[in-house]
Amino acid sequence: MAERSDPRSTPPLPTPAEWRRVLERLAELEKEVERLRRENEWLRRELEKALRAAKRQAAPFSRQAVQEHPRKPGRKAGSGYGRAHWRPIPEPVEETLEAPLPPHCPHCGGAVEVERIAEQYQTELPPIRPRHLRIRVEVGRCRQCGKRLQGRHPQQTSDALGVAASQLGPQAVAGAVWLVKGLGLSHEKARAVLEQWGGLSVSRSGLCRAIARAGRKAEPTYQHLVQIVRRSPVVSPDETGWKVAGRLWWAWVFATSEVTVYAIQPGRGFPEAAAVLGPEFGGLLVHDGWRVYEQFRRAEHQTCLAHLLRRCREMIQMASPAAARFPRRVQEILEDSLQLRRRRAEGQISAHGLAVARGRLQARLERAWQPRFRWPANERLANHLYRQRAALFTFLRRPGTEATNWRAEQALRPLVVARKVWGGNRTAAGARTQQILCSLLRTCWQQGRSPFSTLRELLCWPHPKAIPLLGSDLSPPRSLHHPLTSPRPAATLAAVA
Repeated sequence: MAERSDPRSTPPLPTPAEWRRVLERLAELEKEVERLRRENEWLRRELEKALRAAKRQAAPFSRQAVQEHPRKPGRKAGSGYGRAHWRPIPEPVEETLEAPLPPHCPHCGGAVEVERIAEQYQTELPPIRPRHLRIRVEVGRCRQCGKRLQGRHPQQTSDALGVAASQLGPQAVAGAVWLVKGLGLSHEKARAVLEQWGGLSVSRSGLCRAIARAGRKAEPTYQHLVQIVRRSPVVSPDETGWKVAGRLWWAWVFATSEVTVYAIQPGRGFPEAAAVLGPEFGGLLVHDGWRVYEQFRRAEHQTCLAHLLRRCREMIQMASPAAARFPRRVQEILEDSLQLRRRRAEGQISAHGLAVARGRLQARLERAWQPRFRWPANERLANHLYRQRAALFTFLRRPGTEATNWRAEQALRPLVVARKVWGGNRTAAGARTQQILCSLLRTCWQQGRSPFSTLRELLCWPHPKAIPLLGSDLSPPRSLHHPLTSPRPAATLAAVA
């Protein structure tokens, strides 16, 4: 027989007033949770803005607190100094100067005796002064057809006469191009350098017109560089914002190991990239994962691992411990791939072992995807990795392939410096001159050429011509037909969402 429960052990039911207080407290807690959720989202957005702003400083402000006891600058003494270097003795020596002893000691006034003669060497620049040349141009007419003819000296940069007969020479124009387009100086600062150091009197507008004329002369050479890039087996592209007439344009860069081509265009899409690479580019693109590059279907791709690692580190800083597990796993996988590349370079792994290890990395990445991500940043990273899955470890399949697009990032630095100094270009014609001359100067630097001699040759030629900076025997790269991306399956997208 079942025992009856003691009615005294049953707790009394809450009264209606107590129920109301419980419901009111529950409503208050729900409001508090919603407020904290909105505050958390706002703080995350502000943190993301702060991290992005830290990378786009317009001035070299310090990002961290000043150290109280910083390390001593310079090299370490003793065995940690490294390889010592000193300036070699110049040869030949054009002039010898004498540094005699004083006749009396400046301390006690006693007689001075010569014990030995030591030697010191200086390498000095000669005083720079402008050379004013007069070119007597013969002007005539053909006796048979009556057409007007005009002579030309090899040092002339233009055929203009009359009010435009006084011009800058090729060396002066080359120096102005190097100062403005190569070093990023403004026209006023370049004018001041030429006047104070070289004694050359010139106006800002005169420099601007001379630089524009140099850009027109270098147009065929620029087109030649574009053709070289289209035929290159490996290209690293990138882009950054650029202002033209106060409007946002984009400065593109396409860098190879031998040449660099800049293109300042109003858009950031596939037509702008294809204008330089060509829509049927079939080489290897090493880029930062921008979706525009995925539209080059005939090309093989390598996604920059440095961008992904930096993205993972930033996500780990902002995420909760549970949400940080996914970017931390991705970071470990990418770092292991770089270690695998090092082992291959040192000969510690065979080709078969490399292929097996690469497959294991791909499997680890696929296992890192979870059926559900609560943090939207993890969802975006997972979708990006899935879209770029075929381009993550190309550097492990192709020896000699870079794992990052460092070449394009470094090629963009001169333009970024110039953008911080004077903003951009005022006209589309100025942007055209900018991309032509910057491409020429950067390519000359890559090949160890003198930009002055190259510019002088272009300026002194009667008509614009293409200077073969590289041999024209480059054959187009083979079409790799390597499918980079395919849309993520709807089921997978739904699972991740």
